[in-house]
Amino acid sequence: MPENSSLPRDELRATVEARRDLGPEYESALVESFLEKVDGAIQARVRAEVAAQTGHGPPPPGPHGVPQYGPPPQKQKQQGDGMIPIALGSLGIGIPLTAIAATQAGPAGLFLAWAGIVVVNIAAALGRRRSR
Repeated sequence: MPENSSLPRDELRATVEARRDLGPEYESALVESFLEKVDGAIQARVRAEVAAQTGHGPPPPGPHGVPQYGPPPQKQKQQGDGMIPIALGSLGIGIPLTAIAATQAGPAGLFLAWAGIVVVNIAAALGRRRSR
């Protein structure tokens, strides 16, 4: 058996760990990603076997040492990738905004500042959901 036979096992372990970390709402995306990787590994093995049987030289190795034909597959963006900068930016802006709002406008200003941050995050999440 080729040395890259551990690829599906390693990918499956990583997918299960990611599912534990991210929760069930990302399960379908994780399964799709895992199946694409396994499918790519199978296709690469079949192509390598065909190349070996037809007498053509081995193709250049791709990721994980698996022979690869044609252009490399495009990396698929995970669903939550665009939300991380928004969440971190909200926290970064929220800290000084909290201090300013609390000292200048009191509890009402503090509430208004954080309500604005929450509205921006909800709008971003809904916008990403609609674009899928």
